[in-house]
Amino acid sequence: MAQQVLAQLYEHATPQSLALVVLLLFLAAVRLATPRSRAEKLLSKLPSPPFRLPVIGHLHLVGPLPHRSLRDLAGQHGPDVMLLRLGAVPTVVISSPRAAKAVLRTHDHVFASRPPSAVSDVLFYGSTDVGFAPYGEYWRQARKVVTTHLLTVRKVRSSRVAREQEVRLALARVRAAAAARAAVDLSELFSCFANDVVCQAVTGRLPREQGRNKLFHDLLETNNTKLLGGFNLEEYFPSLARLSVVSSEAAKHRKRWDDLLDGLIDKHVRKTANGEHEEDFIDVLLSVQEEYSLTRDNIKAILIDMFEAGTDTTYISLDFAMAELMRNPKAMAKLQAEVRRCTGKGKEMVTEEDLSTMRYLKAVMKESMRLHPPASLMIPHFSMAECDDVEGHTIPSGIRVLLNVWALGRDPTCWESAEEFMPERFMEEAMDADSDLQGNDFRLLPFGSGRRMCPAIKFTTATFEIILANLIYHFNWELPPGTTGIGMTETYGINVYRKEKLLLVPCIAQDV
Repeated sequence: MAQQVLAQLYEHATPQSLALVVLLLFLAAVRLATPRSRAEKLLSKLPSPPFRLPVIGHLHLVGPLPHRSLRDLAGQHGPDVMLLRLGAVPTVVISSPRAAKAVLRTHDHVFASRPPSAVSDVLFYGSTDVGFAPYGEYWRQARKVVTTHLLTVRKVRSSRVAREQEVRLALARVRAAAAARAAVDLSELFSCFANDVVCQAVTGRLPREQGRNKLFHDLLETNNTKLLGGFNLEEYFPSLARLSVVSSEAAKHRKRWDDLLDGLIDKHVRKTANGEHEEDFIDVLLSVQEEYSLTRDNIKAILIDMFEAGTDTTYISLDFAMAELMRNPKAMAKLQAEVRRCTGKGKEMVTEEDLSTMRYLKAVMKESMRLHPPASLMIPHFSMAECDDVEGHTIPSGIRVLLNVWALGRDPTCWESAEEFMPERFMEEAMDADSDLQGNDFRLLPFGSGRRMCPAIKFTTATFEIILANLIYHFNWELPPGTTGIGMTETYGINVYRKEKLLLVPCIAQDV
């Protein structure tokens, strides 16, 4: 990561930016000679790596896969709570279930906000979405809109027909490949499937009819890999925000979102005026706009959030789950036996009624999300007041807090054979009850916990289960000829992806 810092500084070097670097060095020297504030005194008592450099702090210790680097650093300098100086931003890293519980439940009211972010301010219209909005009255109202009107159990069930239609389209594509004995890019299939399901729920039939699904997909990819994900100088050197290095790119990208979403909203307004009503997310938001005092920009921010929450989390979880099943043939055979037994023979597709009795399918989903949580570090939290009891440490007000969910799921003191894919661990009754993905088991937090927990759990799990069950029911899967295994190398962004495409050859199952 230190190399990225230097590369970006060099790439965007201007007389002003070079002057700013000199200024930062000067300020660092001045701070060393200045009496420390209470916050600095409290921070100095937190466990922290000793190898801190001027200006960049501990950034040189953080590699291209931060969730792994931070886990290793915490093992040496934590393990529960650790302070890193990432550029100009002191950051507390939480790496144990006990400390996570302290932050997300015991002191949730203190850590429920988000740190300032120049990029999210641009992309989400002043951070007026649900994910990045600072804690306060607006956030409470925006979250209420989402949980009460968009992502309720009733709403998720009502989108069942659309999900099943998307499953049929995906199965048709896989059958064609099976007939030709050709490999299917399941990474791409899962990504498109998740995107199309969300498009249907958010905007109705308009995107598919007008070929806009791919545009939504491309916009989200830019959001997550180039702007919100990876490394942004402005996150660690807030003074650089005034130079508008990344923010200017975000502004250009938001213009593309504006053009797309404004057009869709206008069409929904016209359809409603003509007496047509689909009850998709845009219709719902327009119907409660006055009740919740939402501006058009607020609506667009919330809509982008819905795409973010519903697309990548599902796609990444499916991709890792299928990869792990192929690497573990016994687990694959066990899942196939359950899906085919619970569904019965000769069915066109596995339905959502069939899913209710598939305990091993749910265990596979949990185990995949334990080992490979899509948002490995989650969106950062932010302390709104001084908190004096986080595993014996005091966290000052105004501090950025990262929860390493990836490390929680692999903590060897909490999990037997923590690095192995073992869905059977979730078949035990006590474990199954505790690990419900609802944020009650602090070893397993793919959706977070507390006030800032992701509200899209029901939507994501319903989408995950229906497509995976159908692919397992109708097909047996093989590696392409000449392939020796499946690569699990990761790529880091706002979410963690598998780097290689998942290419598998489907064979139509003859015994179903």
